[in-house]
Amino acid sequence: MRERAIENRFTNEVVKRGGKALKFTSPGHNGVPDRIVLLPDGRTVYVELKAPGKPLKPLQAKWARTLTDMGHVFYKIDSHIDTDRFITEVFGS
Repeated sequence: MRERAIENRFTNEVVKRGGKALKFTSPGHNGVPDRIVLLPDGRTVYVELKAPGKPLKPLQAKWARTLTDMGHVFYKIDSHIDTDRFITEVFGS
């Protein structure tokens, strides 16, 4: 399975529940997460989408630590099972 298939399903599942999974780029800041997920209740979650079994690159791992150290929520999604877990944990369904 390709990263694109995981990304498409992830985005569709978020949108179905009233959220937005915005593509995120930040010039000059390599390694930032792929998506900023805006939730209906005002929460924001950062998500890095990967091909199955692929680890975070060092800069991506650094951003994950930075975000979580600052109190933000970060997820690495690399499977449909991860997408399902995200939906359950974040949306409660």
